[in-house]
Amino acid sequence: MALHMKQQRLAARANARQAFRPAVVKAGRRCTVKVQATAAPNDLNAGLGFEQMRDGIKVAAKESILTPRFYTTDFDETEQIFSKQINPNLDMEELNACLQEFRNDYNKVHFVRNNSFKAAADKVTGETRRIFIEFLERSCTAEFSGFLLYKELARRLKTSAPEVAEMFLLMSRDEARHAGFLNKALADFNLALDLGFLTKNRTYTYFKPKFIIYATFLSEKIGYWRYITIYRHLQRNPDNQFYPLFEYFENWCQDENRHGDFLAACLKAKPELLNNWEAKLWSKFFCLSVYVTMYLNDHTRTKFYESLGLVTRQFNQHVIIETNRATERLFPVVPDVEDPWFFETMNKMVDVNSAIMRIEDSNAPEFLKTLQKLPYQERMASYLVQLMFMKEKECGSVDIAGSAASAMTSF
Repeated sequence: MALHMKQQRLAARANARQAFRPAVVKAGRRCTVKVQATAAPNDLNAGLGFEQMRDGIKVAAKESILTPRFYTTDFDETEQIFSKQINPNLDMEELNACLQEFRNDYNKVHFVRNNSFKAAADKVTGETRRIFIEFLERSCTAEFSGFLLYKELARRLKTSAPEVAEMFLLMSRDEARHAGFLNKALADFNLALDLGFLTKNRTYTYFKPKFIIYATFLSEKIGYWRYITIYRHLQRNPDNQFYPLFEYFENWCQDENRHGDFLAACLKAKPELLNNWEAKLWSKFFCLSVYVTMYLNDHTRTKFYESLGLVTRQFNQHVIIETNRATERLFPVVPDVEDPWFFETMNKMVDVNSAIMRIEDSNAPEFLKTLQKLPYQERMASYLVQLMFMKEKECGSVDIAGSAASAMTSF
């Protein structure tokens, strides 16, 4: 199994060098993260609309349904999933192979900055500067959210499931590196986040443990495809690379891929999370939740992708299609995102969301905004229901009895 995982990793790295083609619609170590980074203020951020808690420290963006969230879960229930005493037949073979991959720590010396970062940041001005700061903040918040969740899972599972606890600890190590690296980038733009303040003051969303695993698997896999797609594009179009952060994305995305592989192994170790009608329902639901959130978010920030020379719609559709293809090898069902109707509906949702945002940004009284948004919110809900009942693809892991994939391989 370890050899098999190593071969998969080599294949993933080789794949990372392939060119991007636009989509066609059809436990032992202590992990910490530096929570504050400061830089001398200057006039480059004047007029961009950012508030500061104090010099060099940005007020975090307002939380909304589309912003990155902090998560918590039922840690006692998580222990019941991974405890060998409670589940003596828990399949640890693939999990232990993942553990060895994490211990190898391939990116131990990857996230090393140089003097080009600050110099490049000072050359980014105006609207490009504003949207890139927003991108860095969202990315940093998402990575830090993963750090907090994985670190707490590692702490809670240390006694009942020490191997799984170590894997969560090593994943928190990776997320801490990513969050710290991104926060230093924000400091280059004189607007770092106080991550310690966020830890204490952010709203935490509760998810059951199995939902956490579904959602974080998809988040890690979609993160891989986002990073590697941007990296490949900029390797072919270096004139669009205005900041050195993007040069780190090739190795960085392999962390995301390894995390996704571990979470896939967690699901396969508990086959009931993948082989019944309830698993099919939640698989499709979480796929759509992640895809819709990314699609709507990114279409409110098209200028960022344009600044990199990307077409937002092509980029998003490519990422969703590739993520869905990877997910097909695990989830029992996925939405058929290559059916033209899928992205036709998603594009209608983008238009509805744009109308809602225009109302929200208007100077109308709040009660009038609420009334004006109602028909659009109803339309958005209608599209979401349509997506949930759209054509799906029966698929799944060949390792899970009862999946469509395993049935195809049986003789």
